[in-house]
Amino acid sequence: MRIIVTGGAIIRDSLGRILLQQRSDYGDWGLPGGAMEPGESIEETMKREVLQETGLVVDEYALNTVYSGSRMEYVYPDGNKVVFVMFIFDVQANLEGKLAEDGQTLLFEDKARESIKLQFMDVQNIDLSTISSVQKLLIQDIKQNITTILRT
Repeated sequence: MRIIVTGGAIIRDSLGRILLQQRSDYGDWGLPGGAMEPGESIEETMKREVLQETGLVVDEYALNTVYSGSRMEYVYPDGNKVVFVMFIFDVQANLEGKLAEDGQTLLFEDKARESIKLQFMDVQNIDLSTISSVQKLLIQDIKQNITTILRT
């Protein structure tokens, strides 16, 4: 089993909603973020992934939580088994002029077409059945305002 280190971002709008990305590969929703590349710091990973997947430039950030352990195990559709170590950051980015008329959809089309949709959602209304299996614990923690730095 491989270990994959990832950097993800909790990006909130002025109403306190968080930005979720519906991924094109599996259709699940989750936070913007992705895997670390050789030579990157985890902060560089998170900033690169946010820019690639949302078009947003990270202005400020702070470490929110690190997720690791057996609950972070994941099996890809091709059968590859991995375990994620997820570094999750609270992120501020300038959203001015970047939202659709509905006030919740982020206007961005990523070149790699990783996203079907980018949408700000009220945390309490997020349907956990639509969330990526390894991020369900994270979304539950956000809903319950659990802020422990290390989560297993």
